[in-house]
Amino acid sequence: MPFLHYNKKLLILIVLFVLLWICFYSEPSYNFSSIFIYFYKSNSIKCYRYKGETLPEISSVDVRQGKSIFFHETSCNSYINGKIVIAAREACAVESAALLHPNLDVYLLFTSPGVFKFEGTESDRFLKSLMSYENVKILHLDYEKYTKGTPLEDLYESGRIEASQYAMSHASDVLRYLTLWKYGGIYLDLDVVVIKNLESLPPNFSGCESMENVAAGVMGFESNSSGTGHNLAHECVMDLKDHFSGTIWGNNGPGVITRLVKKHCKVNKIKDAMGKVCNGFKIFPPQTFYPIPWPSWEQYFREKSLSKVMNATLNSYVIHVWNKHSSSLHLPLDSKSAYTMFAKKFCPKVYKECDAFF
Repeated sequence: MPFLHYNKKLLILIVLFVLLWICFYSEPSYNFSSIFIYFYKSNSIKCYRYKGETLPEISSVDVRQGKSIFFHETSCNSYINGKIVIAAREACAVESAALLHPNLDVYLLFTSPGVFKFEGTESDRFLKSLMSYENVKILHLDYEKYTKGTPLEDLYESGRIEASQYAMSHASDVLRYLTLWKYGGIYLDLDVVVIKNLESLPPNFSGCESMENVAAGVMGFESNSSGTGHNLAHECVMDLKDHFSGTIWGNNGPGVITRLVKKHCKVNKIKDAMGKVCNGFKIFPPQTFYPIPWPSWEQYFREKSLSKVMNATLNSYVIHVWNKHSSSLHLPLDSKSAYTMFAKKFCPKVYKECDAFF
């Protein structure tokens, strides 16, 4: 009996080991998806290296230089779920950009492998809503291929991004600068809503989130390979190459653009650069893209703050809802909060497809 008991325990351990191996070191069958989701680290970007069936790759597309808006979906959620998936608020960001910019191409780039499987889920309906816009392009971004031959090739190949304490966030930081270096145009975070056309902005710009920091959630660089904007984007890429940190959360995103602004505006404090144009680069004040600062993010979600938020955003082009803090707060569809008011107006198709919450 003890022998049989021992064998049973050994068998259980072997099964657990195999399942863990599948989850972490192989490309598992989607029959194991529930187990995979349980064990998969939320910050892991291991899926970037899997070479399964996926969407067409961005490198195979003729991107219109300087005529595009880019979003990056850098999670492994699509791989884990066995198909391309998107959340309501992410889809809202993309729709708002597409709705207000019919003359620009809007790219939603997934670093996770995956394909469309339209099975009637809420996410599937969000994707169909986005695809109803002729200017929306949903593609795969192969991280290895995308960085190949660029100054950031070794940063990815060496595994330094994957080893970062904030791997997914830092992977996104790298891509936003590399994308603008490659193509020019405008980069936007997926936790924004565009509320005013961006084409009137200068070709090279970013915005302050506070008196101390320039943010990297909304940026633009011109595409001309010999122009000022491209040279500035190149400086950002080289900053990442030389100063990437896997232990400091903001070093590779806002840190890069903040250092660029301080250098070209010749200032020690960002508040002294606010509103200026330095070597062809415009630095906008917080109300332009970040009218509600992150410590007050709940104002977007509180009905009693509606009037305050609407007044604060009168001159804004974008609102940024600080998903790092707000992602767990779900709004009922009949909410009278500022966020739902903006969503109903600027991402109407996506909002209509929400089941119960936004």
